[in-house]
Amino acid sequence: MIQDPDIETLAWERQKGRDEAPYRAQLSYLFERSRFYRHKLMEAGFATPDAVGGLDDIAALPFTEKDELRATRSDADPIGTHLAAPMEDVVRVFSTSGTTGTPSYIPLTARDLDDWVTISARSYAATGLSQGRRVVSTYNAGPFVAGAALDAFNRLGACHIPVGTGNTERLMTAVRLLHPHVLACTPSYALHLAEWAGDRGIDIAGSSVERIMVAGEPGGGEAAMRARLQDAWGATVCEAMGIGDISVSLWGECEAQSGMHFSGRGLVHVELIDPDTGTPVAIEDGAQGELVYSHLRHRAAPLLRFRSRDHVQVRTGTCACGRTAPRVRCIGRTDDMLIVRGVNVFPSAVREVVNGFAPHVSGLIAIRPTAPGVKQEPPLPVAVELAEGAEKSPELAERIMRRIRETLVVTTRIDLVDWGSLPRSEYKSKLVDRP
Repeated sequence: MIQDPDIETLAWERQKGRDEAPYRAQLSYLFERSRFYRHKLMEAGFATPDAVGGLDDIAALPFTEKDELRATRSDADPIGTHLAAPMEDVVRVFSTSGTTGTPSYIPLTARDLDDWVTISARSYAATGLSQGRRVVSTYNAGPFVAGAALDAFNRLGACHIPVGTGNTERLMTAVRLLHPHVLACTPSYALHLAEWAGDRGIDIAGSSVERIMVAGEPGGGEAAMRARLQDAWGATVCEAMGIGDISVSLWGECEAQSGMHFSGRGLVHVELIDPDTGTPVAIEDGAQGELVYSHLRHRAAPLLRFRSRDHVQVRTGTCACGRTAPRVRCIGRTDDMLIVRGVNVFPSAVREVVNGFAPHVSGLIAIRPTAPGVKQEPPLPVAVELAEGAEKSPELAERIMRRIRETLVVTTRIDLVDWGSLPRSEYKSKLVDRP
């Protein structure tokens, strides 16, 4: 089902023309209402909205970094100086987990919130959620932006069964008794559930779950990980991806399973850049780069050229579902990346190579850097967990090391560890284990 067919099937080359007027209106709004952007753009040499120009000129504008926004927060401005609407107009305030200190607050006006739900509804409709379908979710929404994504289930008319994280037995009881069609969770948790069920002799492949909708971390698009999940569950795996500062579930994968379609059309403008130089990269088939986003009609805390740090590969061309927006696979996050002798290494890419050695391995890894920071010297230590009952073999370790070298051009030291020795996750896997 296509949620907004007039928008989602429009020829992609016509999208910029449609976005031009709202983009220019958004620039005027930023100059008028956002202290942060008025100062930032004027400092960059743009004194008026007209001086900024249109979407054809957007690459000349400075990027927005998350740390910049954090730096403007104070007791007087707890959200930051990019707040552009009076708090009387704000109907929802989400927050981040605050892993770097004080949480970042994300305010939404009523229309902002509605736009977020619209985007998420398009994304989840692509993954197969529709009227009357039952979906069991494992995300603890709480103060986090996932709450807006879950509101999209109501928009689609689905029956939502929220369980949350931290109680696997409760979740599997809901699967057994309530017969949901869709399971929404991280790929790490879906793998953990498969192991949990296998240990107890539970046949999840024969359950009611037909679709696993994964999000929250890279992995759902990795061929080996996806094959393991689909085989264990007897269900189709589709993934979604978003970013809290811009909108949740901005991308959603259809049944063709050929990448996640951009679902923010008309509400968010997307660019692709070289993460090292910041120069634009054309959105064309096979292109790789970092996603950059600009709001087109946001009011509470709109962002312009916000760097996502999500490194993706683009897929274009006709999709069997009829949607015309570009599709992406997330390779990893540039802020999780390690650099080994000048080679960029994404932890999720290492996991994907290792998963190619199933059934000898469990699929869990832990990269253990020997130095603080991003830059590492080879060999990069990687703990690889064996499958249950598998024995340590120097020959297997050598084969994995050689395959990583051939695929990712990085030298590793593979430490095979016993099954069950690496931690399982009910949310996101931690692939980098620093001392």
